[in-house]
Amino acid sequence: MKRDERLSGNSQYRHSRLPGLGTGLGTLTVAILLLGGCGGGDGGSSSGTAVSMQQTAANQQLSAQAAAQSQAPTANQTYLDPVAYSGNATDGLAPAQASEKAAVMHYQWTQGRTPINYTTTTGHLTATDSSGNPEATMSYVAYTVPSTNGSPRPVTFVYNGGPGSSSIWLRLGSFAPTRVATPDPVFGNWPNYPLVDNKESLIDTTDMVFIDPPGTGLSEAILPNTNQKYWTTDADVNIMRDFIQRYLTVNSRSSSPIYLYGESYGTPRTDMLALALESAGVHLTGIVLQSAILNYFADAIEAVAITNSTSALALDTDTLAGYFPGYAEVAAYYNQVSPAPLNQDLYAYQASLFVTNEYNKFRRYSQSWVLSQLGIPDALGTPVFPNAKTLQSWTLPSSLTVQALQGYFGANPFSTSLIPGTTIGRYDGRVSLPNSDPRLQNDGDPSDILISQPFTTALATQMPDYLGYTAPNATYLPLNDNIIQVWDFSHDGQPLPDTIPDLLGALTLNPQLKVLAENGFHDLATPFFNTEKQLARLQTVPGLNPDLQVNFFQGGHMTYLDDVARPLMKRDLVRFYRGTPLPDALALWTLPPPWRDESPASQPTATATAQAMAP
Repeated sequence: MKRDERLSGNSQYRHSRLPGLGTGLGTLTVAILLLGGCGGGDGGSSSGTAVSMQQTAANQQLSAQAAAQSQAPTANQTYLDPVAYSGNATDGLAPAQASEKAAVMHYQWTQGRTPINYTTTTGHLTATDSSGNPEATMSYVAYTVPSTNGSPRPVTFVYNGGPGSSSIWLRLGSFAPTRVATPDPVFGNWPNYPLVDNKESLIDTTDMVFIDPPGTGLSEAILPNTNQKYWTTDADVNIMRDFIQRYLTVNSRSSSPIYLYGESYGTPRTDMLALALESAGVHLTGIVLQSAILNYFADAIEAVAITNSTSALALDTDTLAGYFPGYAEVAAYYNQVSPAPLNQDLYAYQASLFVTNEYNKFRRYSQSWVLSQLGIPDALGTPVFPNAKTLQSWTLPSSLTVQALQGYFGANPFSTSLIPGTTIGRYDGRVSLPNSDPRLQNDGDPSDILISQPFTTALATQMPDYLGYTAPNATYLPLNDNIIQVWDFSHDGQPLPDTIPDLLGALTLNPQLKVLAENGFHDLATPFFNTEKQLARLQTVPGLNPDLQVNFFQGGHMTYLDDVARPLMKRDLVRFYRGTPLPDALALWTLPPPWRDESPASQPTATATAQAMAP
């Protein structure tokens, strides 16, 4: 079969690799889609990591500036970290170089009803195995507040996904005391977005610890371990577990209510990590799944790209149907729905009913549809798409225009087909650029372009000026693209992670565990309807009645970037931490039932599917 030249140039996906596609497809290539201490509330002291140290004149000036900015009385301690951290696969840090020193700064958050004095701690902790052997030195930023009522404050461990992403995106975009003010979903004064005080910070509700996995940020394995040792699904979970246990021990936080907050690939990590921590005796209070992909088999686009095998098309119809409601919401944003929806929630329900009713008809087109999203519609022969008559018949039940339906069911990816001459974002379909925009040559996702440079620019000044931390011999890695190239996705005896059984395992060990899934209507990377369908597999477990809530907001993958969504998310997160039901959220038994070809929650997806994908 001849090479598909359309993939020889720039991929539409920023986080991509172009492996040879197996299963008899010759040299065709596809793009893989990347989804990347203080005592705090226990009244304990700062971890024994921040110590006085000799400073250069520049650092002395930085310390004076930071102290002047601080409104809290405690003295600040900046830190110049001399270590040359590396994110290379085969590198590891000499044990003698690993240090738990940190910068400790003090500020006041004044955006709430009452001012709150908080502490930032920026540095490293050493994750160790069960025998006490050092595994990795992991960079983190913690925001903590002393308890005022005698009870330990909650502590939330926060991380992004990828795999290969640091925690920069959640830390600078969501609920820390400061954030990058983006004009999402428009570009505005790109790339000059300011750092501002965050009115929607969760610092009034929980302490937050943002974690960088090995090979990202300034985290590095400790010899004889190397970074790549932790670039597997299971090893990643174990090192994150060990870091969290270390943080809890060093900072005397074991009695605090403990939460996990993961985004994108961070959501399957959260399911697995919850089970790992509960199994290790660390009792969790709750987990937050932000923009989830909980079962890679059920996203056939991801599955084919990762495995290089068309045997991963087993759940292709689930994928086509799962993406459609999110696409329909994006089409509505571009006025491609008639009549225009009066309510996003109601239109999401209409779109989900449409795909449920048409599911059997979709089977004929789903294989070609998945391959078209990868840029190889003819990889298995002549693609099959619905004809004009069929598309016309779908306009009424879906409310989509013919143009929008043609954009979805066509030989080209819908990201370039919905609006002629325009590329829409994958992380947020509302963000768009004309195809002629030169920025698309290096990054095919407008919603990625929107934030990448502004966030990295903000980090360069925030680390020394606000966090008081400098590392002149190292480069902070917001995203390490090398990780996704070699990541081992296998889990539970299968080539891809299906983490619904892990979530069930955590709920079995801890029936009181609270679970909140938050979704953006306009997220075309991890569509909200896919998340509903995967969580609904828990309905197959007799007698299970978990404290599970699923919520939806306007916005994309990083839903909190939206100025309308973020205050609503803050409101609901505060309720979640308090244990108050969310009035607009779906519970387990109000979710739509799982697809019939899905495995029950107690079993990883389709053993037959896994066997078909095995080499």
